[in-house]
Amino acid sequence: MTRVCFRLQVDPQHLDAYRERHAEVWPAMLRAIAAAGRRNYSLFLDDDGLLIGYYETDSVADADRALAASEVASAWERHMQDLFDGLEVRADQGARILPEVFNLEDQLAAADE
Repeated sequence: MTRVCFRLQVDPQHLDAYRERHAEVWPAMLRAIAAAGRRNYSLFLDDDGLLIGYYETDSVADADRALAASEVASAWERHMQDLFDGLEVRADQGARILPEVFNLEDQLAAADE
């Protein structure tokens, strides 16, 4: 299992629209995310527009490939595109992946060995 954390920038003028759209994500999009193999998926949005996302997956490449090929994911990303600041590509393909530097469970397991 791989943990993935990413960041994007929502245009601060569109924070309410971003929150509204994510309050009721299309059911077909929810199913596409799950079918792609992303689990425990969460988004966190700060008041300055900083968006942090997190999910777990068995294969980042397989999940990315499945969503890239999904018609509903393409439609969703077009629906969301106008809310991001300076993003030239689909948000799911332009997010900056953040390297993990600490995980409690991993370090506890190593300490107990």
